[in-house]
Amino acid sequence: MEAQFQPARSGREVATLAGGCFWCLEAVYDQVQGVESVESGYLGGTIEDPTYEAVCSGQTGHAEAVRITFDPKAISYKNLLEIFFVIHDPTTLNRQGNDVGTQYRSAIFYHSPEQRHTAEAVMASITEQQLYEKPIVTEVVPAAPWYEAEAYHQEYFARNPFQGYCQFVVGPKVAKFRKQFTTRLKS
Repeated sequence: MEAQFQPARSGREVATLAGGCFWCLEAVYDQVQGVESVESGYLGGTIEDPTYEAVCSGQTGHAEAVRITFDPKAISYKNLLEIFFVIHDPTTLNRQGNDVGTQYRSAIFYHSPEQRHTAEAVMASITEQQLYEKPIVTEVVPAAPWYEAEAYHQEYFARNPFQGYCQFVVGPKVAKFRKQFTTRLKS
């Protein structure tokens, strides 16, 4: 069922990001100081109310993504994007590791002109600093209708830390984040 975009509560903002499997992004952003909630879902596709199976088929055009509600007084949108560009590979088109398909693309779905400008500025800075050997392929596109993923996808890593994918894919991304962004961790 489509969750219509609703503005965050007063003083809060929303960031919507896609960078491979949503379990990875959710597990990281759940630990970020200033982040109040993270939901896994789908957007950017051609059908209404997609299921996980339909999205995984690659036929719907949706990306697996996270919708992050955050307090901009505690963490900026720019800071969220800086984390984003460390915890996934923005140089692989429609792929993150062994996860292959358009549903795993790297994308920033902006909710305002300011978010678009910030995303483009962060990407330009990363390119100028030559942090990656290959060009960044991250899409910067307007936010599309959001469809919350099925309940079993929410807080997946927290509920399934010993599942194989979580141990070998999600866990290392969380560890990388925790090591590189110690000052951004929730206490």
